[in-house]
Amino acid sequence: MLRSQLIFLFFVITLGAAAQQKPNTLSRDERKEGWMLLFDGKSTNGWHKYGGKPVGAAWKVEDGMLLLDPTQKNDWQVLDGGDIVTDKSFKNFHLKLEWKIAQNGNSGIMFYIHEDTAKYKWPWMSAPEMQVLDNNGHADSKIIKHRAGDLYDLLSCKEETVRPHGQWNQVEIRCVDGQLDFWLNGVNVVATQLWGENWRRLIAGSKFAKMSGFGTYQQGKIGLQDHGDLVWFRNIKVRAL
Repeated sequence: MLRSQLIFLFFVITLGAAAQQKPNTLSRDERKEGWMLLFDGKSTNGWHKYGGKPVGAAWKVEDGMLLLDPTQKNDWQVLDGGDIVTDKSFKNFHLKLEWKIAQNGNSGIMFYIHEDTAKYKWPWMSAPEMQVLDNNGHADSKIIKHRAGDLYDLLSCKEETVRPHGQWNQVEIRCVDGQLDFWLNGVNVVATQLWGENWRRLIAGSKFAKMSGFGTYQQGKIGLQDHGDLVWFRNIKVRAL
């Protein structure tokens, strides 16, 4: 009985400590494991606009959150916004972050971005994407493989675990030697192998079929999408594997 009580107390203390960890920080264990923050909660250091320019003023840091302010539009994107990408490139990696989206909103988390604007005008022309969406309001939710947590236009979630607009969602994206896994709110919603024959078939059956080089890069930047809607991010951290 005493042993069970001690185990229970250990878990209570552990969970309590995790709950008290401040946003946009690393625990001692995370630092030992090699995690690094991609967002410090105070600035856009470590990021730039796709193509090399500084992050636009529409990407704002408020109350420990990185948000896209869509007050002024420029066609389907935001004036002085645009997609932003990390300064660093990653090969095998484990990414964690949280996002929430405004009502009817759309955004995305891209990875293995090949930042060559002469060849790819937009990062999504080279990079796979985890969809960020208000499933209850945005028109894309009616399209298979375009719902929140999907590997955009390639694979649907095994299970829908997204929370309603305005609520935080926890994401993990992990890729090791081409084995790609998505977690959304603690559930492994997508699992597939990149760069093999099955991957090529998925691309051939998608909107990316005629985009030369899409999904072939095995190292690249991580990016956050400007789709013209209000979206928030925080606790963005990554570990090279």
